[in-house]
Amino acid sequence: MRFFLSATAIALLATATAAQAQDLTREQRRAQWEAMGIEDYQPPAIADYEAELVEGFPAIEAGQGAAADAEHFYAIVNYVIGKYDRDTGELVARWKGTRGGPIGHLNSCYTESGKLYCANSNHPDLPMGSSIEIFDTETMTHEASKSLGMMDEGSLVWFDRYKDGWIAGFAHYDDETGLPFKDHTYASIVLFDKQWRRTGGYMLPNSILEKMAPQAASGGAMGDDGYLYVMGHDLPEMYVLQFPKMGPTMEHVATISVPAEGQAFSFDPLERRHIWAISRPARQVRHFVIPEID
Repeated sequence: MRFFLSATAIALLATATAAQAQDLTREQRRAQWEAMGIEDYQPPAIADYEAELVEGFPAIEAGQGAAADAEHFYAIVNYVIGKYDRDTGELVARWKGTRGGPIGHLNSCYTESGKLYCANSNHPDLPMGSSIEIFDTETMTHEASKSLGMMDEGSLVWFDRYKDGWIAGFAHYDDETGLPFKDHTYASIVLFDKQWRRTGGYMLPNSILEKMAPQAASGGAMGDDGYLYVMGHDLPEMYVLQFPKMGPTMEHVATISVPAEGQAFSFDPLERRHIWAISRPARQVRHFVIPEID
């Protein structure tokens, strides 16, 4: 008796046989790697630390981030910046933009030589566009602007000086404020030269991306210890990242429990390991100390 297989059955049998051969090849390859002493990658162990709260100050502008100089701290929200006495918490001055104006989403700022350098974007509008806005801290007036325009990297959320140029964080989002073909995992860290020309970049590790979903890193700054510190959107945690010796992804080496539910922050210019950040739910600017990273 003869049996005849249809063309479809023959094709399925061939596919199954090829898959088995492929699986066998993978197993053989893995055995070869093991025989050569090649091990599976193990990411760095993530250490846990805890910050110590120094003081909290009420500030109606504490919605996006905070910064400080020698005499004042600054609370930032979208198109308003409040300047406060850092000892008493008393409001000193305020810069006010316009609703729906060219500065619509100030996210993070830091102070330097009497200037306040701030990351601005057109969030939640699409396509994403970003700029750097500079304010005079004495007069609380807008002084200069550097437009980055529309960038594939996403929406600028923070930046800091790094070596002879800049390091910056860009965000993507899972909701309607993001691009339909890029979710929050496309958030990245980008290096620029002095003229804001891209020179390199890094991906964020999965260990913090999964915690930040559906948002991204809302704040970031370089520590004087060479680590990059970032905070997410709503968790009371700060993540410590180191630059990898190889590959495109930053390495997550520590998590610090902090008295601030995410958002942008800045290092204190006077005291090492002191941070200025915000509690958005409490509408407070929080001053706290983070431990040394061993």
